Amino acid sequence: MKMLTWAATAGAAMVLGALATPASAKSACEDLTSLKLPHVTITDAKEVEAVLMPAPLSPAHPAYCKVMGTAKPTADSDIRFAVLLPEGDAWNGRYLQVGNGGFAGTVPLVLMVPAVAQGYVVAGTDDGHQSTIGTDASWALNHPEKQIDFGYRALKETTDAGKAILAAYEGKKPRYSYFQGCSDGGREALMEAERYPDDFNGIVAGDPANHWTHLLTMAAWSVQALSATPDSFVPPATLKAVQAEAIRQCGDETGVIENPLACHFDPAAIRCKGAAASDCLTDPQIAALRKIYGGARNPRTGALIMSGYSPGSEGEAGGWVTWITGPTAQSNAALSKGFGSNFFRYIVFSDPNYDLLKLNFDSDVAMTDAKFANIFNSYDTDLSAFRSHGGKLIQYHGWADPAIPPLDSVAYYSLVQHRMGPTSKFYRLFMAPGMLHCGGGPGPNSIATLPAITDWVEHDKAPALLVATKYQGNNPSKPVECERPLCPFPATAQWDGKGDKAKLESFKCVKG
Repeated sequence: MKMLTWAATAGAAMVLGALATPASAKSACEDLTSLKLPHVTITDAKEVEAVLMPAPLSPAHPAYCKVMGTAKPTADSDIRFAVLLPEGDAWNGRYLQVGNGGFAGTVPLVLMVPAVAQGYVVAGTDDGHQSTIGTDASWALNHPEKQIDFGYRALKETTDAGKAILAAYEGKKPRYSYFQGCSDGGREALMEAERYPDDFNGIVAGDPANHWTHLLTMAAWSVQALSATPDSFVPPATLKAVQAEAIRQCGDETGVIENPLACHFDPAAIRCKGAAASDCLTDPQIAALRKIYGGARNPRTGALIMSGYSPGSEGEAGGWVTWITGPTAQSNAALSKGFGSNFFRYIVFSDPNYDLLKLNFDSDVAMTDAKFANIFNSYDTDLSAFRSHGGKLIQYHGWADPAIPPLDSVAYYSLVQHRMGPTSKFYRLFMAPGMLHCGGGPGPNSIATLPAITDWVEHDKAPALLVATKYQGNNPSKPVECERPLCPFPATAQWDGKGDKAKLESFKCVKG
């Protein structure tokens, strides 16, 4: 077995064995294939050589032991997972589990390797099924156990197996355990805090899809709004005009809407005065947009089912065309439609031909919640067990997210405050102006969450702000354009009126 002392590149902090708790002797990487765990098979364990690359390029990493395994807690389960363990003295004493995205289907190794370079033992799972298409839920048709695996069981199986493998390899347990995920990974992060409150010391939940059943109801709502009449669809060129008007009404010179809560954008401001054109909106298009901004509602009671989308990313690359509208009325091939159709076809109605245009926003939504909310949603507002365990939770969301309405994160956070009282000692929400789904967009969108959560857990330094960085072309290998503080909600970042707007120190957090 090769042993390598790893000196981290790009300034990656290494906190060596001092963080780990003492235990028994270490195991060799290849010996892990013989490790016996309940309903778990270790399918492979091999060494991966170090890759050395000059900063700031990635993924540079030390040599590590790559363990692949399968968990089968039920006869219909096939939960595949990976655990990456830095070799030699490179381990920083921490365990990190990363979340997946979409309907998952692959082990997220691309998200795991960078954390190995920072000294973490890292684990991840495919959530209990195999597919390379993130919108695909065909695996769930008539497979209720696989649905549960995706909903929450694969997370627990991976945590238990990952920590057992770590203990066998290192001969000691981790001193601190963390979970980090965005999108479905954000749903998974909150699932960990709610369902398994003792498993992690610190959790980061980004742009969470935790209101799962209602989020995919919102997908159907958007499809129906854009299909209400033959003239309701809003094409890409017109969406650019919509975004330009939203920025004119509410944004700044960088194309960012800093506080959508203070923005009362009305798309009727660019109503066509004559014939329909790409730079204006017809009445059917205005009606469709108002429904999407306004959110899904029960037609009988008027109750809000899911918050609508905030303005500011309609015509952006990776914005509404990708997630909400699709490129043409004929295809309407947006990701939200793909997710919505797959969920209602293969899980809710068990009908591969089910049409989203038929969804009833009263009875069908009630039935969906009754059957599936407990499996897929992580919307429990009682986080007292996680708090009692000493856990710390950071949640963040891009204000310009076109995939998951950012207002739903605000709603969930507010509901937790209403139930539990102020949570600043263990749970804080940060909203990122101009950030799309889990990154990208016109605003600063690379957020330093992992250092913040470790500081909070290990040094009791609650994050007064998160640092968001904007790189040229949103490419981390290129120079920094600007930095901006993200303030604990409801506080917002305010420019001091004189400093360089590209500098972090030119802003302060002001109470909302």
